[in-house]
Parts: sequence; C-alpha cells; structure tokens
Amino acid sequence: MSNWLYIVLLILGAYIAISVLLYFLQDYLMFKPEKLPKDFQFFYENQETEEYNVVTRDGATINGLRFKVSQPKGIVFYLKGNSKSIKGWGKFAVDFTRHGYEVFMVDYRGFGKSTGRRTQKAIKRDLQLVYDQIREKVDEKYIILYGRSLGSGFATKLASMNNPKMLILDAPYYSLSKVAKKYIPFMPLSLLIKFPMPTYKWMKYVNCPVHILHGTDDKLIPYRTSVKLSKIKPNSTRLYTIIGGGHKNLNTFESYHKMLGEIITSKLEKMNLEGSSIHLKHRKRDIDEKA
Repeated sequence: MSNWLYIVLLILGAYIAISVLLYFLQDYLMFKPEKLPKDFQFFYENQETEEYNVVTRDGATINGLRFKVSQPKGIVFYLKGNSKSIKGWGKFAVDFTRHGYEVFMVDYRGFGKSTGRRTQKAIKRDLQLVYDQIREKVDEKYIILYGRSLGSGFATKLASMNNPKMLILDAPYYSLSKVAKKYIPFMPLSLLIKFPMPTYKWMKYVNCPVHILHGTDDKLIPYRTSVKLSKIKPNSTRLYTIIGGGHKNLNTFESYHKMLGEIITSKLEKMNLEGSSIHLKHRKRDIDEKA
C-alpha cells in the first residue's frame, strides 16, 4: 500500500470515528443537567410556589413549578436553557411575578426530578402537554411564552402550534445546527445532530407578537442571529438590543428589565399610521445629497 493511500485511509478512519463519537456524545455536550432527589423541597424567599408532576404517554414524569401571585394578570410559561434545573432557574421568576404574572417552569427530561429518554420530539411533545394543561385553566390570551437560549427554539415551536398572547425570546439561535457548525464546520451535522432545532422554520408559523431580547456581546449565540430571526416576521416582531450584554448576564442590565417590563405590561394595540410618512419615498436626488 502506497504512503498516500495509507494517509487517506487514516484520515478517513479518524473522520468516521469522530463522527460516531459526536453522534453518541452530543447529548452530553449539549445538555448540562442537574438531577434532584425526589424528596427535594423547593424554596424561594418571598415567592409562593406549587409543585406539579405531569405524566407523559410514554410513562415519563415532567416536574414543574408554578410561582403564584394574587389576582394574576396572566401566566408566563418559562422555558429555560440547557443547564442546571429549575432549582436554580426559579430565581428568575421574580422578573415576572413583580409585574403580576404567575410563572410556570418545567425541567426537561433528565433534568431535576424529570425522567424519561431525552429526544427533540419527546421534549416538544412534553411541552405541548404542559401547555394544554395550562390552557385548560387559563385562556390563551393570558399566556406568554418565554424561551431562554435553548428554550427559545422550543418556545417558538409551541407558539407556532398554538395562539398565546405573545412570544418572548431571550438570546435565541437561528438553529442549533448552525450554532454547532460554527465550532465544527467540517462535520456532516445534517446527518449527525439529534437536536437540529430549526427556530427559523418554526418562526414562519408564529402568528402572535414576537419580542426578541439579545446582547451585543453574546459570544455563544451572536447578536446577528436575532437580527436574522427578526426579519422572518418583521411586521409582528420587535428586536430589543442590550448594549454590552453577553449570553448569561442580561439580567444584570437595567435596560433588560426596563425592556422586559415594557413588553409584558404594554397593551397590544394596532398602530394608526394615517397621516404619517410611512408611504413617502425619498427621491434619488435627496438620497444622493444626503450621502
């Protein structure tokens, strides 16, 4: 066997081995779950909570928490990121309860007290089941879907299949396949990735108002991905920019809380543009003079 053929076979063998490892290990690379014992007691200072368990059709248990308020204006179904459990994510419920909204959080399969084999299809089915149970008690016009990072894709999928009051996306991705390709561009991700999460495809079928929050210094999911997402349904989407915000620290910016407060407390009214300049166009001469 010639040396060049040996080198080609060696490279091909290494490529196949890496592909196989990537396929079987991606769940451990993408998800950083924190598991909790069944008897774990949730506690949040100055927050009233109620624990729920939802049993799925395949026998899995999805554990969740409801953060309660008196005389609620509605409920926020909060879909968290890819790490920890609702034990830690629960502290962010205050950003909504302070405005009079209840919050419902769940742990995905394998996180916290939730059980079951984790697949993209199974998680989508679980979240729709939970949404259906919320909808039995709360009219959809009072349900807000909030997706943070990994949860932004699932929240968008839910919004595309239902009719919530609004969809709020916090540091969303265009698709997880494209995020992964940024780090391993040489791999056949369309064949390997188990959680492609094509948020941009699901966004096309979202009919409620969409609000996107993203930091300009996000190194994990670049700000430009939210710009691209906002162009899919431009007439019903608004992009909120947190100058200097990263991927995990938006809650430390005053501008984030101001924007979030404006989003969830504002009345969604159709704007009257009669008498405005919306239909006026610049003449080419005017544009040349300004340039």
